[in-house]
Amino acid sequence: MSNFVSKLISSAAITTVMLGSIALAATADPDVGGAPMYPTKNIVENAVNSRDHTTLVAAVKAAGLVDTLESAGPFTVFAPTNKAFEKLPAGTVETLVKPENKATLTKILTYHVVPGKLSAADLMAMVRDGGGQATLKTVEGETLTVKHRGSHLELIDAKGDVSMITIKDVFQSNGVIHVINTVLLPG
Repeated sequence: MSNFVSKLISSAAITTVMLGSIALAATADPDVGGAPMYPTKNIVENAVNSRDHTTLVAAVKAAGLVDTLESAGPFTVFAPTNKAFEKLPAGTVETLVKPENKATLTKILTYHVVPGKLSAADLMAMVRDGGGQATLKTVEGETLTVKHRGSHLELIDAKGDVSMITIKDVFQSNGVIHVINTVLLPG
């Protein structure tokens, strides 16, 4: 992790949530990034404690989305881990968090958010009802495709890249987080 990102993180009031098991059953107060996630806290209050989401937290702060993710929502957040951000080309994160790239960063981050509180069971039902896939409209305005593969749910972004939900159903007071292993990119 670069010094720049580390400095943003240390000044950040948030972090993003998630990480854990891949089973389809939800667990009570799951651990994400080594920290318990409490359903009585909002997305930001929980996220700041996940050591697996420090890059996402820095990005959310740089994009000015902290207040939004602290609001009543509800939101479904697909939260990429630090390792997901590491899959991006070298220097991408450092470039995106610069003030002059705030609009692009905001577009990418809001592409990871869907209005409402959609559990893994809700997503599975949508996929089943959709004949094998479901389409979700993101806060950014574009769509994500959800499919079921084996014991996992997958998200396909506008560019055709696939991200797997690695930890599902991390419930928050203002929504739910699903941890994902690849950053989603709008068209």
